[in-house]
Amino acid sequence: MPTIPPPAPTATGPLSPAGPAARTPDDHPLAHVTASDTALRGFLHGLPGVDAVGLEARAAALGTRSIKTTAKAYAIDLAISMIDLTTLEGADTPGKVRALGAKAAHPDPTDPATPKVAAVCVYPDMVETAKAAVAGTGVRVASVATAFPAGRAALDVKLADVRDAVAAGADEIDMVIDRGAFLAGRYLKVYEEIRAVKEASGAARLKVIFETGELSTYDNIRRASWLGMLAGADFIKTSTGKVAVNATPPNTLLMLEAVRDFRDRTGVQVGVKPAGGIRTTKDAVKFLVLVNETVGGDWLDNDWFRFGASSLLNDLLMQRQKLATGRYSGPDYVTVD
Repeated sequence: MPTIPPPAPTATGPLSPAGPAARTPDDHPLAHVTASDTALRGFLHGLPGVDAVGLEARAAALGTRSIKTTAKAYAIDLAISMIDLTTLEGADTPGKVRALGAKAAHPDPTDPATPKVAAVCVYPDMVETAKAAVAGTGVRVASVATAFPAGRAALDVKLADVRDAVAAGADEIDMVIDRGAFLAGRYLKVYEEIRAVKEASGAARLKVIFETGELSTYDNIRRASWLGMLAGADFIKTSTGKVAVNATPPNTLLMLEAVRDFRDRTGVQVGVKPAGGIRTTKDAVKFLVLVNETVGGDWLDNDWFRFGASSLLNDLLMQRQKLATGRYSGPDYVTVD
């Protein structure tokens, strides 16, 4: 029976967010490919084409793995610890954000052994409220920026958005790329924008959102993954959660392969965040299997893998309670977000 083991050091030792991943894009062996638009285009279009049938077949096969008993309990706790608990609605209020922060720090108040989530993710104007709500808990505050979710704004407006979030205390910035520029083949523009956002983010870790549902092809997702990593992304992220097609096992598998290959070539480790549409424990476990089988234990940690989710946590808590008590408690026994 396959299991999901705890993270283990590699031969060269595990990487940390303060280590190789913190290097600037100019430091790694592929820096020359971003010297010009022609060089960047040549590199991205020179990446191997994606075998769509093979990718989808492998993702489907890994999704059939059976995770039971102690391995399932470990996977549930690991998944809880990897959640970016998210509220990104026009109707968000300070009270809702404070409640979300309390739930992030103590997901199940009846069981103090329940892991806290990785972060709460909010709009920039709610960062200060979220920061106060999770103070002293170890839960980080992430903020979407750069005119999320469409990204349709001038660069100076996007950078102001980022600086406001960082000034309010954001530990992480989730930016959206200009999909229109990417699809038009203006790769250097997208690269330079990510670089500018990375600089404006300061010490905050940067997650770069591709909106894979709008990129049309797997080849484009592979190119976007490499483009984001070349520009200095700390994480690459599938989606905003605001379109019809968000995180899927195939597009996440493709991005995992990209971060694996990028580390092999540069020594720089980059995280992956599938977001949108992951709602059940069964879904979450499938994604953890993808991580374990594709990139291994070095990514089985919330410094390197996250779930962007709002409803997933409740199902994980219900399944966790069922494993502990033998009874399925149902949604009335968890808080409503």
